[in-house]
Amino acid sequence: MWKYLSNGIIRPVSLIAALIVVVTSFQANAEQIIARMSGHWSPTHQSSIHAQMFADEVTKRSDGRLKIEYYPSKQLFGIREVLGAITSGAVELGGVVGVVSFPPINKNFNVASYPGLFSSYEQQRGFFKDSAKGQAIWNDITAKSKSQLIMYNPVGPVMTFSSARELTGIDVMKGLKARRLLKSELPMWKALEANAVSLPTGEVYTSLQTGMIDTINSPPGSIEAYSWWEFLSYGQKPYQYFADAYIMANKDWMSSLPEDLRNLVLTVGAEVGSISTNTILNAGEQTLTKFVERGGKITELSGDEKAKFDKLMQEKVMPAMADMFDKDTLSEAQNYASK
Repeated sequence: MWKYLSNGIIRPVSLIAALIVVVTSFQANAEQIIARMSGHWSPTHQSSIHAQMFADEVTKRSDGRLKIEYYPSKQLFGIREVLGAITSGAVELGGVVGVVSFPPINKNFNVASYPGLFSSYEQQRGFFKDSAKGQAIWNDITAKSKSQLIMYNPVGPVMTFSSARELTGIDVMKGLKARRLLKSELPMWKALEANAVSLPTGEVYTSLQTGMIDTINSPPGSIEAYSWWEFLSYGQKPYQYFADAYIMANKDWMSSLPEDLRNLVLTVGAEVGSISTNTILNAGEQTLTKFVERGGKITELSGDEKAKFDKLMQEKVMPAMADMFDKDTLSEAQNYASK
């Protein structure tokens, strides 16, 4: 079918319709906002699963107006670089492990990895949300990093695993080759007379494989997600601290979003963050069950051995950590945790 235009030129109607479709499609694509989210976790890690859930849900509920593209396995940035990438705007969002990324900005966040201080994620988060000192630390970190909390996405409580020997107490730790991710881990490894090697997450598998290290502190879920349990045969409880992680966004980017999309991001973040928090402890215990089924052995210190562990923490580890945060930070955190 043909159509006569006012200027006398003849055009096929089908061509006009096609042009309308192209223009409409272009306008729709121009309105779509695409955001990249960086994660260092492998796709099977619980934190990665929930990061993907968050990205998919935002994209779905916005009808594609805001598409969040999630890149796991440090395709974009590693565990130590991701917050800097968020700050610079290299990515709009990223998965941040607090005890790794926050202490270089404000050393007082090291209190989060103080052994045995907080008894739950809720208590730890409450300190940074509700107490005057905790709020000051959190606000300083987010202001300096130009970031905004979108979602809690914990990696799990941390315990010790080894390939070298059964972890029946603190004395057997002497001489082990331990991986250190955090500065705050060093006092414990020194007190236990283990040899600490600083390694990012991506190098742990090869280092266990080659024997460069034989012992790590890790949430249970990570030994499964990264296949570290191919080499690890022994575990030791108690859990030392609750390693929290977050989906953080570049604050300027968040402010640039239309209000309805900004609210949607925060709503979905709260919902998926609740799911992540409520499932992480059970997921870790399920991993430990599978670890034992694979032939692994878990020792939970009790009696005299637990008393020796607690004494070591009190007399050697905790004093050695004293310069990692201000004295009033620890005292206020202890007061908060005791309520």
